Amino acid sequence: MSAFVGLPRICRDTTRHGCHHARRYELQERRIVTDYVIPPYTLPVVPVEGSAGVFPVRRIWCVGQNYAAHAREMGSNPERSEPFFFAKPADAVVPGGGLLPFPVSTADLHHEVELVAAIGREGTDIPVEKALSHIYGYAVGLDMTRRDLQAAAKKAGRPWALAKGFDQSCPISALVPAARIGHPESGAIALSVNGEQRQKGDLVEMIWSVPEIVSCLSRFVTLAPGDLIMTGTPSGVGPVKRGDVLHATCAGVGELNVTYTG
Repeated sequence: MSAFVGLPRICRDTTRHGCHHARRYELQERRIVTDYVIPPYTLPVVPVEGSAGVFPVRRIWCVGQNYAAHAREMGSNPERSEPFFFAKPADAVVPGGGLLPFPVSTADLHHEVELVAAIGREGTDIPVEKALSHIYGYAVGLDMTRRDLQAAAKKAGRPWALAKGFDQSCPISALVPAARIGHPESGAIALSVNGEQRQKGDLVEMIWSVPEIVSCLSRFVTLAPGDLIMTGTPSGVGPVKRGDVLHATCAGVGELNVTYTG
């Protein structure tokens, strides 16, 4: 099977509309013939609010128990030790939410609303004070969790991959560039199910701030453009059933609606 890919990018400084050193990205006008032995996967993308462009998703990192009240409701002691991370596959993203089939192999699906930070610049071992310069923008997302599978994995001392990384487990709103809204440090984050509020918190309640999360994670992996970081959920996580309508919001960032069909 032959396919054409034009992925090499040329980044050049230009002058547009009187703004010097504006950075523009262009696809190089040459084609590379690649013989794939199977059909290549479709690159997951997230729309950017107010733009025709899209954000290509490379990886999804998640921070565990980053709000003290949520840590307590999960049976943990919310001490401010170093954060821990887990991952979801990139193709778990569901841009814009909408109608979703109820996941297979679970009798206890849970919602977790989170602020999502999108990485726009590569970095390794990033200092806290420089971390925000690596963020392209923000969204509100859902870390949907098969809680029964997670509980069984915890009990057996096994990884949570099947509990967290299943198909369509990461509905996400459009990204809003940080250049437009800045970097949220406070503001309400909430989720309702069928009009009844389940989760309500404030970004200021995070145990580890976004810059601290970015800095810590970059000590273990190279963060690159396309990485998404889910920054933890406030208390109030709970079950989702077939037919439920979820409404998630994060002040100044966006909102997201998801309905789980039968």
